[in-house]
Amino acid sequence: MAPTGRHSALAEHAFSPHDAELAAAARHLGRRRFLTVTAAAAALAFATNRPARGAVAAPERRAARITKDPFTLGVASGDPLPDSVLLWTRLAPEPFLEDGGMGTERVAVEWEVAFDEYFAAVLLRGTAEAHAEYAHSVHVDVKGLTPGTVYYYRFRAGAWISPAGRTRTAPPASSPTSGLRIATVACQAYQDGYYTVHRHVAEDDVDVVFHLGDYLYEYAVNSAGGERRYTDVTLPDVFNRETMTLADYRLRYSLYKSDEDLQAAHAAHPFVVTWDDHETENNYAGSVPENDVPPAEFLLRRAAAYRAYWENQPLRAAQLPQGPDARLYRRLHWGTLAQFDFLDTRQYRSDQAYDDRPHAPGTESDDPARTMTGAAQEQWLLDGWQGSTALWNVMPQQVCFSQRKFDDTADAALSMDAWDGYRASRDRVVAGAKGAGIDNWLILTGDVHVGYALDVKEDFDDPASATVATEVTCTSVASGRDGVEQPANHELYLRANPHMKFYNGKRGYVRVELDRQAAHLDFRTVSAISTPGAAITTAASFVTEAGAPGLKPA
Repeated sequence: MAPTGRHSALAEHAFSPHDAELAAAARHLGRRRFLTVTAAAAALAFATNRPARGAVAAPERRAARITKDPFTLGVASGDPLPDSVLLWTRLAPEPFLEDGGMGTERVAVEWEVAFDEYFAAVLLRGTAEAHAEYAHSVHVDVKGLTPGTVYYYRFRAGAWISPAGRTRTAPPASSPTSGLRIATVACQAYQDGYYTVHRHVAEDDVDVVFHLGDYLYEYAVNSAGGERRYTDVTLPDVFNRETMTLADYRLRYSLYKSDEDLQAAHAAHPFVVTWDDHETENNYAGSVPENDVPPAEFLLRRAAAYRAYWENQPLRAAQLPQGPDARLYRRLHWGTLAQFDFLDTRQYRSDQAYDDRPHAPGTESDDPARTMTGAAQEQWLLDGWQGSTALWNVMPQQVCFSQRKFDDTADAALSMDAWDGYRASRDRVVAGAKGAGIDNWLILTGDVHVGYALDVKEDFDDPASATVATEVTCTSVASGRDGVEQPANHELYLRANPHMKFYNGKRGYVRVELDRQAAHLDFRTVSAISTPGAAITTAASFVTEAGAPGLKPA
């Protein structure tokens, strides 16, 4: 399990290549009073990959001193393997305080796993330690579980018992599994509306949820919760500013995770998460920020954002950041039915071409040296396909992979933030899929706040060229407010992009059902998120048959 003590997640890491510049930046920012003294010390600590002095040896808080419910942020599970699953919670009796109301003491947290929701017969139990150094988060990697099995879990701290969560393990690696249901979600700006979509995800009969990025937004949230327009709640001023420091990011996760609908989705299903830009800063590219600040200063911010992300997600110790660096791309399997290659298209990418403005393809954007994934991740992806024995090869990632012309002229502009701005990188990935003989390639995408169904073409400028994959974008949980069913550019986009088979601008998620014959895709949308409780409907359904790439209405 991790972390349980001095070793595991709190063990000292290998040094980050950015350590020296981060240490200098932390001292500089401290002198400028950009950070509080405490935050500057914490920044320096994680910039050099060392716990703050005394963190591991901090005194233990006695159970009787936990006088308020510490499980205000719920529970979660993630990254299911055939024999293990990661369980998460974070202690925060006062979630809107910088320390969550927990101070600096470490806390012993008990965990239990059972076959039934009443815990009549507990299968496994243990104790993990929650440390202030990691915002009193708990990450327990429970091993020795039975493949393809549903489990229930909960935590205890002092006299307090957490809500129960439901999770499952993946099937055996060699199992010819017959089916799998996935809910794909992304983009949940708290200030843009209610998380009604997550409530419906919680109630859906899916095996796992893929969160494809923008779990958090760095933008200010006012006292009324933005478009939520609270009348019975007044949010504190700590949220009414852009996130910059570790304390800011931790607090923003506390706000987001206080939402009951999001808690319900996490408690109902295991999640597999990957980030996009807003968990750190809008449209950053590698070590290049959106705004004109020194690179080392931005890397310090990235380190804070990455640390807070890990603290607040059901991720294993392998994903714990080393300063501003974290290995988030990873591979999971669902028997022989599916291989999942989760990408990170932010941390390693080249800077956006043409100042990140919509632009027609040109020498700058088409430079062969440009990369979306970085060389190591790209090679990892292609090698993984070479070794794949799965029927479906699923690539969950962040930004639109398919070509997306913004008008129907010969020199139409494309997005320089999506794969259209990195066409050589996309070409290498497509060639790698073809070279590996990947017949059933499914790309799951977030980011764009709309639902698209797209045939991925060998040559996007030739509609008659071969279809090599299917891509679906899952719209947003909340970002973009209520949205509209047919945006103003609906007909233009469909005309300019004949490989685009569907375009919808409402909030929702995509349910993906895989079996041995086909992938079934349901675009699930709600009428509004400006008020809670809207019903869910299926806006459209498609199927792509195994061995015959291409979308067909279902």
